[in-house]
Amino acid sequence: MAAAHPLVKLRALCLAFPGAVEKEAWGEPTFRAPKIFAMYAGAQNHHGAGRPGVWIKAMPANQTLVIESDPDRYFKPPYVGPSGWIGVWLDKRPPWKDIAALLEDGYRQVASKKLLLEFDARTSPQAR
Repeated sequence: MAAAHPLVKLRALCLAFPGAVEKEAWGEPTFRAPKIFAMYAGAQNHHGAGRPGVWIKAMPANQTLVIESDPDRYFKPPYVGPSGWIGVWLDKRPPWKDIAALLEDGYRQVASKKLLLEFDARTSPQAR
């Protein structure tokens, strides 16, 4: 059985955050709350360089640690890489649990206090 297109899983993860929306920009889906915290880079688009990937907002200090941990999986994306963003290749069995954690970190950088309170209330052990 063929694996689902990585954008399907990425979209589900991103849109699970309170207030997150998808908006097409530069010919690809971006995920915002209200600012961009993740961008899909399709394999057919020059941003994807022949492989599907996602660019995730991150703190510059985390970028080096993540990329050095697995340089075959993570990379510094063009344009936004100098600002600390992390690229993740989505082919070859993507590590969705790790991607979800990176997405949460990116979301936390752009979401309002109100959205963060809603997210934290939803994900706290007491809410489960």
